[in-house]
Amino acid sequence: MWKRLTVLWTVLRGDARRLWFAVRHPAAPGWLKLGTALVVLYVISPIDLVPDVLPVIGVVDDLILVPLAIRWLLNRLPPELAEAASRVGPTPGRRGRR
Repeated sequence: MWKRLTVLWTVLRGDARRLWFAVRHPAAPGWLKLGTALVVLYVISPIDLVPDVLPVIGVVDDLILVPLAIRWLLNRLPPELAEAASRVGPTPGRRGRR
């Protein structure tokens, strides 16, 4: 489980950071918070579309579906929120809050 979360975080670092910023923004719509909660629930849920016991396919579906869902949510952000979120990008080597 932890390995899966680590791989997902590595792949999604930039988009996940933008989505996290957008969800915490005061102008974030309710559908964004619900969609983000559903994506998180899918990642931590033991129920998958393709079970993880299948050697490669079980993890690959997570590596495909989760980034697609996050990108789909980011593409539907209101323009002003999308602009604010786009200014937040991955900052390698930086730890902590602003």
